[in-house]
Amino acid sequence: MTNYIVTLEAAWLVKDVDSVDDAMNIAISEIGKLLNPDLNFVEIEVGATSCPACGEAFDSVFMAAGTALVGVLLEMKVYDAESEEHAARIAKSTIGKALKSTPLDVVEVEEFEGGKEKKKQEKPKEKHK
Repeated sequence: MTNYIVTLEAAWLVKDVDSVDDAMNIAISEIGKLLNPDLNFVEIEVGATSCPACGEAFDSVFMAAGTALVGVLLEMKVYDAESEEHAARIAKSTIGKALKSTPLDVVEVEEFEGGKEKKKQEKPKEKHK
C-alpha cells in the first residue's frame, strides 16, 4: 500500500462581498469552519488560474455584482491507498462529506514516502527503593 498527497479543487460561492481579497478570505474561513475540528489536517488555499492571453497565473476568483466564485484547493494526505484512483476517491469522500453539494475535482495525486507520525510512548519510570 502506498501513501499519497491528494489535491482537490472546490468551487465556493461567496455572496455580498466588496472585494476579491474579502471573497478569498471569506471562502477560506467558511470552508475551514466546515472542516474543523474533524478534518483539521486538510490544507486550504485559493487556487490559481492562468491568463489565456499571457499565461500569467492569478488568483482563481471571479467576481460580479457583489458575488464571487472562488476556486479553492484542498490538500490532504491519504495513507495506505491501493492506487492513485483509490486515494482520490478516499479524499473526495472524506472532504465531500463535510462540504455537501460542493463540486470537487481532483487536481493532482502525488505519491510520498513516509507514514503516519506516531507518538512515542515513554515507559513510566520505576521508583527505586
